[in-house]
Amino acid sequence: MTKEQRKQEIIKLLKESKIPLSGSYLAEKLNVSRQIIVQDIALLRAENINIMSTARGYIYYIEKGSTHKRVVTVQHEKEKIENELTAIVDLGGSIIDVIIEHPIYGEITADLMIESRRDLKEFMEIMKKNETVPLLRLTNRIHMHTIEAKTEKILDEIECNLREKGYLVE
Repeated sequence: MTKEQRKQEIIKLLKESKIPLSGSYLAEKLNVSRQIIVQDIALLRAENINIMSTARGYIYYIEKGSTHKRVVTVQHEKEKIENELTAIVDLGGSIIDVIIEHPIYGEITADLMIESRRDLKEFMEIMKKNETVPLLRLTNRIHMHTIEAKTEKILDEIECNLREKGYLVE
């Protein structure tokens, strides 16, 4: 299989999957190393293919036609992550990513793609299992999220809720 054929197969597998696929799974399926998969994904992303790398694996992200996006800046302790993200999904929002402004490296973005309480539960389980340090620890707890919702009104409600909880940085 050529590199181009493999890249097309990766796209096909991701489009057909209803769940995120790990690099290890793709590597086994395509009979290559996980590092080859990482390189192929990087090349596909450079070609503007909507592949996101989440804590749960790779997903093919389809831009939703009539959605609205907004970036919100928030600040809170690590222990409030689940509460913050729950507030967003419970009001009908999706958390696309987390972004920090690092003093040395500039903007660092990590894809999240949390669209439901189920996604959030999986994310929190992975975070606890791996005892990871969230990006907010690098920036005095200040971070941003790109959030997506069906209407601007929902985004306004999410922002209002985050403000009421004391998370929103104005």
